[in-house]
Amino acid sequence: MLKSRKSLLLLAAGAALALSPVAQARQWLLPSETMFTGAGNEWLTVDAANSTDLYYYDHPGQAWDAVVTAPDGSVIPVENRMVGKLRQVFDVPIAQGGTYKISVTNDMVMGSYMLAGEKKMLPRGTTPANLAAAIPAGATDVQTAEANNRIETFVTAGEPTTSVFTAGGKGIEMIPVTHPNDLAVGEEATFQFMLDGKPAAGIDVVAIPGGIRYRADIKQMDAKTDAEGKVSFTWPEAGMYWVSASIGGRRGGGEGAGGPPPATPPQPEAPQRRASYAMTVEVQG
Repeated sequence: MLKSRKSLLLLAAGAALALSPVAQARQWLLPSETMFTGAGNEWLTVDAANSTDLYYYDHPGQAWDAVVTAPDGSVIPVENRMVGKLRQVFDVPIAQGGTYKISVTNDMVMGSYMLAGEKKMLPRGTTPANLAAAIPAGATDVQTAEANNRIETFVTAGEPTTSVFTAGGKGIEMIPVTHPNDLAVGEEATFQFMLDGKPAAGIDVVAIPGGIRYRADIKQMDAKTDAEGKVSFTWPEAGMYWVSASIGGRRGGGEGAGGPPPATPPQPEAPQRRASYAMTVEVQG
């Protein structure tokens, strides 16, 4: 049995590497349930993690601050929060009827500047709030770009509602055409993605069912948003799915590709606008 288990893990890992140039970690929120009766005294437990395999804990845990938005628009504090080595866990009381949004957002600033003839990068952890303090006196050729990251999941008590799906106008956001708690096998679901408050046309969106660890094919579905930022998926099987969209990539090539040194100091590369979005949804059989 142990030998078979190891063989399966090696097969799955090899397949994942073959399908993707770089094995990537995926950030996710996993709800214990997505549909509640609406009795008013129910509880939700959420796992939050960063992993290669969906939905298994194989990367260091993150001390994310989750925000829970209730159907009436109020923010509910999480309870019994625990941050471990590989994951974070917290509870949410489900007292109101309707749809709840659980989200984690991070807004950062990337960039560079020139100081005394040398290119310097903004330190990790720079945000719009501390950007001014991160740039030293005398810096020139300052170039910056935002990087916004959003992770979400949704649960519904009783009948689904849509009050929590309001766009804030920053980063990538999802506005459902099909409610994310009303997904079924064989049925088409449509989601609209917004970038900085406008339809995100022409961006790649992927949907991957959980359980990657136990299969050779990750069963990734690929789509691209239309002019209105909309994309559709038809679900082949039941289970939890990770749906993700992003813009921006790795930094461009570095300096020093060979040959004599440049006659003038190298100029900072313009940082690239980056944003990512990921949600976990459940598809019913």
